[in-house]
Amino acid sequence: MKIAFPCNENMGMDSQVFNHFGTAKIFVVVETESNNVEIIENQDLNHKHNMCQPLKALGDIKVDAVAVGGIGGGALKKLKASGIKVFKSEKGSVKDCLNQIKAGTILEFNPIHICSGHDHKGGCGLHK
Repeated sequence: MKIAFPCNENMGMDSQVFNHFGTAKIFVVVETESNNVEIIENQDLNHKHNMCQPLKALGDIKVDAVAVGGIGGGALKKLKASGIKVFKSEKGSVKDCLNQIKAGTILEFNPIHICSGHDHKGGCGLHK
């Protein structure tokens, strides 16, 4: 399985998973079978609010899943419509989140948890 983790700094598997998909600077992409790590820049970083194009953001890299702290409704729908699972990550590193996915202890994103707006640091104001 190939999983993309939105992050703001490239520290490989020690990168912290970011709390908002569309404003992450990079994606740490991990192939779970081989643990190969690929770093890609967000190709849709400067999109207008509510105009995120998640497949463009991923640079057309084919992934099976995304793990992120927060995501808007449009991006969530577009990823799911493309057959991409979206996992709700808590704070932590790519390695920590990957271990949770492998252990089955992380949930898929539910539409009631979508982002309701951005804060001043590019983070996500989540619906409660």
